[in-house]
Amino acid sequence: MQSFDSLIRTVADFPKPGVTFRDVTPLLADAGGFARCIDALAEPWQGSQVQAVCGIESRGFIFGAALAQKLHAGFVPLRKPGKLPPPLVEVAYALEYGTDRLQARNDALRPGERTLIVDDVLATGGTLAAAGELVRRLGADLVGASVLIELNALGGRSRWAADVPLHALLHY
Repeated sequence: MQSFDSLIRTVADFPKPGVTFRDVTPLLADAGGFARCIDALAEPWQGSQVQAVCGIESRGFIFGAALAQKLHAGFVPLRKPGKLPPPLVEVAYALEYGTDRLQARNDALRPGERTLIVDDVLATGGTLAAAGELVRRLGADLVGASVLIELNALGGRSRWAADVPLHALLHY
């Protein structure tokens, strides 16, 4: 049986020279590998009474929806602007060049709802930190976050609240 981490394809110089891209599409295409990945993402959160899983647009939707099913929780998409009807709550965050925003419906989470955030990759940490702030603004209880891949050299973990668990399956 092939391990799920061997299904991550490394692509040099994509999307631009000097960047090493971690392609998760072979993992998603392999039913057994994807199932093992979701099991591994769920493992640290078993027994933590997660009620909602928030997936960050767009690959976080894939992992987040599957993880929500595994944890018997609801799924909430955290979207880029222009994708959800109002009323919305949003958080702006800085990118390398410019800013972006994450949004959710203002009723997407209940006050105190035990919530987990999921994304595919933790790079510089801005998106994940914004997602955490969005969950807090919605009044939910942020239990933690999970990512499939953490790119250690980019230092994204330093932007995550130290008192909130952050689990990464693979480190590059």
